[in-house]
Amino acid sequence: MRSSNDLHFRKSSYSGRGDNCVEVANLPAGAAVRDTQNRDLGHLSFAGAAWTAALSTIRTDQV
Repeated sequence: MRSSNDLHFRKSSYSGRGDNCVEVANLPAGAAVRDTQNRDLGHLSFAGAAWTAALSTIRTDQV
């Protein structure tokens, strides 16, 4: 797993100004996600198909 320090994380423009959200970084074959309030705990990595499925579900269900 890549170090969180090696990744360029970004916050969604929908997140507002608070730190109550997640940040996402592109990986060569997927995405990494971390909690803005607990950045030092690392990140979760998702394969491309899993990340695409998660985004599709979120967009469809408006979770």
